[in-house]
Amino acid sequence: MAREYFTHKGLLFPCLNYSPEALSYVENEFQVRDDDIFNVTYPKSGTNWMLEILSLICCFGDPGWVRSMLNWERSPWVDNQNGLKAALKYPPPRLICSHLPVQLFPKYLQRSKAKIIYTLRCPKDVLVSLYHFSKLLRLFKDPGSLDSFFEDFLSGNVAYGSWFDHVTGWMGLKGNENFFPITYEELQQDPLGSVRRICHFLGKELSEEQVAAVVENASFQSMKGNKMSNFSQLDDKYMDHQKGEFLRKGICGDWRNHFSEAQSQRFDTVYRERMQGLGMTFPWD
Repeated sequence: MAREYFTHKGLLFPCLNYSPEALSYVENEFQVRDDDIFNVTYPKSGTNWMLEILSLICCFGDPGWVRSMLNWERSPWVDNQNGLKAALKYPPPRLICSHLPVQLFPKYLQRSKAKIIYTLRCPKDVLVSLYHFSKLLRLFKDPGSLDSFFEDFLSGNVAYGSWFDHVTGWMGLKGNENFFPITYEELQQDPLGSVRRICHFLGKELSEEQVAAVVENASFQSMKGNKMSNFSQLDDKYMDHQKGEFLRKGICGDWRNHFSEAQSQRFDTVYRERMQGLGMTFPWD
């Protein structure tokens, strides 16, 4: 079962710990609460970094929680079967993670005041990060060569489907009062300002000292050294720990070390074709 996919509503999903039944339940029956906070991303866009930031904001910068509870227990992944079970038992207020595209997200979201934080990242960096990650995580198919994975990514022939579709779908909610988009690059360039903006969106009042504590305790080095956040405790069934670490580099622009000039230009062409109708600019444009 590991490294195999099934197709659900035109998108690929891992067979390991995922099922069409669970995905359908999430979309059609999962009850969204007004005080839910959803951490939504396309894979490898800063999900776990945002999870750490949100966990720390909830504790006013105190790292006690992030150092004593595994991150997937702090914030279950509603997409998979184990995470869905945990989310259904989770006492309010819930912090929930998801990579689901907007069309597969719980329908009850529309009737709620639940908040969504959507983190985007330069898609070239997403591709490179996902390529390396797919070698470690047994959920995902072996990516093969970077050249072949490059083609799969551009065509959307990867788990959770096309990056372009995911982003354009979710960014259609931009302007809704319960939807907060932010980029990985913004988090890197202005961590203090980004955390302040997230706090404001969530209605959390943190002092400057508490905001600084959030930034410090959610840094790449802090997370890398925290066994509750670095996925070193993830079962071997899901990840081959011998092939590398979950938290690899945590930087912007690593794609330049991997793409040829021709690949970069081809990616730019596809990006312009797919994103031109969005009428938005991003830090990497």
